[in-house]
Amino acid sequence: MRRSTVVSGRSGKNRNYRSRALAAAGTAVAALVAASCTAGSTSDGPQPAPGPDQQVTITVSSQFTDRELDVLNRVLDGFHAKHPNITINSQGNQDDDKITQAIRGGNPPDVAISAETINLGQFCSSGAWQDLGPYLQRDQVDLNQIPKVVQEYTQFQGKRCAMPLLADVYGMYYNADLFAKAGITAPPKTTSELTDLAKRLTEFNPDGSIKVAGFLPVLTSQANHPWNWAPHFGATWMDAQGKSVLGQDPAWQEMYRWQKELVDFYGWDKLVQFTAGLGQQYSADNAFQQGKIAMMIDGEYRTGFIEDGAPNLRFGTAPFPVSDSKPELYGTGFVTGTIIGIPRGAENAGAAWELVRYLTTDTTALVDLANGLKNVPTTTAALHDPRLESSEQYKTFLDLFDNPQLVASPPSPNGSAYMKSTEDFSVKWQSGQVTDLGGALRELDAQIDAAKALGGG
Repeated sequence: MRRSTVVSGRSGKNRNYRSRALAAAGTAVAALVAASCTAGSTSDGPQPAPGPDQQVTITVSSQFTDRELDVLNRVLDGFHAKHPNITINSQGNQDDDKITQAIRGGNPPDVAISAETINLGQFCSSGAWQDLGPYLQRDQVDLNQIPKVVQEYTQFQGKRCAMPLLADVYGMYYNADLFAKAGITAPPKTTSELTDLAKRLTEFNPDGSIKVAGFLPVLTSQANHPWNWAPHFGATWMDAQGKSVLGQDPAWQEMYRWQKELVDFYGWDKLVQFTAGLGQQYSADNAFQQGKIAMMIDGEYRTGFIEDGAPNLRFGTAPFPVSDSKPELYGTGFVTGTIIGIPRGAENAGAAWELVRYLTTDTTALVDLANGLKNVPTTTAALHDPRLESSEQYKTFLDLFDNPQLVASPPSPNGSAYMKSTEDFSVKWQSGQVTDLGGALRELDAQIDAAKALGGG
């Protein structure tokens, strides 16, 4: 899933925990806490589905726009065909802040679709989204049809207030022509191999500036984010008590030192100049699509962007390389996804649940959504359905999703605040403002834990 910026006829909303969501984390926390106090109450127990003769209209709010909203609406039409007594009012361009404001104002949609999985901890802990456990138990929904890691990132502290609606998986993209030109026959599997190939694939202009980056090591640029890289080093965010452990887990230092080696190879000033001239991540002049980056990390949705914006680009995909010290991790990756739930105070919760269950467990619905949105379906049956469209490059991500080693960032009661703090730290580190890496990471732990305590953690 990609963000809500329109790109070449498709709306973009990448599922890596996007910068726009991180910037809005502070306001979302306050709004969600308020929502638990001001939204309408919810009756005890699951609400019954409307009878076949009972005409009901339910409102569905989602972040989708343009082409992606059309895809969703076609699938909603399929639900209406099965339930002609339930009419759906689909409202697109509704991000988490807008949905939260509606909940807080006592006028929530019946169904909410969020592109920000990391906000789930807020939704569940504040009560802004209803607990779906009673519905699942009543209707005997088998959650084992959903991969374990996906089950984990759609619940918080034992409370399931959301169901998964497609996923994004991150892996490596590489330019096949640039590989051939350099005599490279296979993608790297370890970070040392990635470093070596990055140097071999890099081209400099006569003035010493970067012409083509073998691999762009700048965090916050393109899809480079700490949470996308961390699984490949085996780095963990929190301990069992939810305390930040970046300063205790040596994998974080290994990751940052690996990055700094590449930053120093290019030179920070040259990287700043180079990234300033790159196209936006979800625009038609994306740096990889324009041949300015030879290797990168990105989600499966990029195959759709390339198909639309750079159909002549010859590229391959593979799992992203892992730490040399942990080769057994090869095949892991970062996973996140769209979530769907029933807001507190929903007028037609019984009918809303029927739609939520349909969209998240019906194989035909999931395959149609996956084919239209170019995202990974979130049930085993849909993942292996023969109708699921899959190019050679896209299949890499389907295989990754089948890997039990996939990693999601842990939900937190203050949402993405800990991720934004880590990214802010990364900017200081890569630009040379941090001298004591271990000490700085321990200070970051204290900062994250203090913010979590203030945010309700």
